[in-house]
Amino acid sequence: MHDNELEALKKKRLKEIKKQQQIKQQIEQIEQIAKQFMAREALERYSNIKVAHPEIAIKAITLIANAAQTNQLSNKLTDEQFKRLLQQLQPKKERFRVIK
Repeated sequence: MHDNELEALKKKRLKEIKKQQQIKQQIEQIEQIAKQFMAREALERYSNIKVAHPEIAIKAITLIANAAQTNQLSNKLTDEQFKRLLQQLQPKKERFRVIK
């Protein structure tokens, strides 16, 4: 590889790393807001979901933070309420019936 190509690859990789760091910081800020409006059990469930299904966890925490910022949450979100929110975020599974 030429030095120019190598330098271009390094710059591209640095940009990607910086973008990932910015996204991570944004998620942390959203989490800080949302966690203030979640009951302990809901927080525990969020931690588990975050490990198993990070995309769904981010969607859920974003919705909670948005609701909190627009004063749509008056009380802390219970575990049951959080479960319902997660169910709404799950893609609908189609059922197939096999006829023999």
